[in-house]
Amino acid sequence: MRYLLIHKLDESRPEAWNPSPEFIEAMGAFMTECAESGVLLAAEGVHDSSEGAIIRKTGSGTSVTDGPFTEAREVIGGFAVLQVDSREQAIELGQRFAGLFEEVSVEVRRVMEFEDLPDDVQTQQGSHDIEAVQGGLRP
Repeated sequence: MRYLLIHKLDESRPEAWNPSPEFIEAMGAFMTECAESGVLLAAEGVHDSSEGAIIRKTGSGTSVTDGPFTEAREVIGGFAVLQVDSREQAIELGQRFAGLFEEVSVEVRRVMEFEDLPDDVQTQQGSHDIEAVQGGLRP
């Protein structure tokens, strides 16, 4: 099963966007270990929120708010997609990942697979072969 790990940082902390060489070394070693063991499917960090935007759709329309997101206590710092055997394994890896930081929160979420959808939704997919598209995106 696949899990998404999203790490969130306090954007006001100096090390949030200027990591130390020691941090980069430790993160690289952890990512290499995860990749070599076959659990890491993807991982990326993101730029600070000044380079981002939030799009909100409501019944009355769509709004776009440009960053920085000064009202947010935490902002997304990056993500990883893992292929693991269990929720517990995803949490254990998330805890190890969090241990690399001084301060961080890591959200662990199971990725919705096509097979997780109700049978009636799977059979009513119409002309869109979602399962084939999903499969084409996976390694």
